[in-house]
Amino acid sequence: MRYDFDKVVERRNTNSTKWDSVAALFGSEDVLPLWVADMDFRIPQPIIDAISERIKHPVFGYTRVSSSTIDAVLERLETKYGWKVSPEAVIVTPGVVPAVNAAVKAYAGEGGAVVVQSPAYPPFWATGPNNKVRTVTNLLRLEGGRYEMDFDALERAFAESGAKAMILCSPHNPVGRVWTREELVKLGEIALKAGAVVISDEIHCELIYKGFKHVPFASISPEFAANSVTCFSPSKTFNIPGMHCSVAIIPDEELRKRFNEARSGIQGSPDFLAVIAMEAAFRYGDEWLEQVMDYIEGNLEFLIKYMEERIPAIKPIRPEGTYLVWLDCRGLGIDDPKELQRFFSEKAKVGMNAGYTFGPGGEGFMRMNIACARSILEEALKRIEEAVKLL
Repeated sequence: MRYDFDKVVERRNTNSTKWDSVAALFGSEDVLPLWVADMDFRIPQPIIDAISERIKHPVFGYTRVSSSTIDAVLERLETKYGWKVSPEAVIVTPGVVPAVNAAVKAYAGEGGAVVVQSPAYPPFWATGPNNKVRTVTNLLRLEGGRYEMDFDALERAFAESGAKAMILCSPHNPVGRVWTREELVKLGEIALKAGAVVISDEIHCELIYKGFKHVPFASISPEFAANSVTCFSPSKTFNIPGMHCSVAIIPDEELRKRFNEARSGIQGSPDFLAVIAMEAAFRYGDEWLEQVMDYIEGNLEFLIKYMEERIPAIKPIRPEGTYLVWLDCRGLGIDDPKELQRFFSEKAKVGMNAGYTFGPGGEGFMRMNIACARSILEEALKRIEEAVKLL
């Protein structure tokens, strides 16, 4: 089946967080929303078909996660990454963020510490306060237009804080890095030496641009697998974030026990339709995924060329994965991070995520979601271009 991603799908008046919250968040209904990480594209038809078939049945009772669903997860991991996982290692959870919070609670321990590599997805910063845990910052370094890990600083962070957990974002949100095997090995060895569990958020693992390859952290070695929790979901890949279904892979029995104890009474099971959507996505979604990634890569090239030629003061950091682009706006000369945010929402009428909300190192940056029809992206870029001219 061929999908038409140029077609604009009207999302207003559907209680869309992205579109129906525009006035409340950005102060005006005429702001184009290119912020929260969901796509404006229709989802794969096999997911629609699977959900539609289930809702023909008139009873929506308590529903178990079937062995077929677990098999779909295991088969995908082995097919995509050559990573063989045992069924007992798979825990189905109602979202990656709840799973990461449970893992921080389980392994950092109340009064302990968790390391976060900054700039970082904003909910990571909340895991500390949520669980009475200190948050320790490990700044990423921007070198020649590409972010790198600072391993020396990471070692110091563990040594000085005594942190027993760290959150790895792979691929990284917002900077778009797809970490190499070599980088992950260095990180994993540092974590093992520190006695810290690696909580790996790999929710963007299938949104990878040509020339790059995602390596699941736990797939590298038995030692890393036994010292990690891998969280991933079809939600970003197949544009079903509203379904709230994800998976935590925890090969080590003791870590699984602690994880389940930490979430007991707090997290329930995912919605039964979400589980159906996950299985359908993993089994039948690849035709759509290949097409959507081609389209998004086209959007990325369009954006980079447009900014280089017409808005050179803004420098996009080329992502290796995700459909999110980290924009270096420091060349605009707007030093106040909140004023920069207002410039885009009030002057350019484009709603994006402000860099300072991603923690230290995010000041002077904005995050743009390019998973939309190219006509919308082009309109957003034209608005930004005109606003920059008036500075």
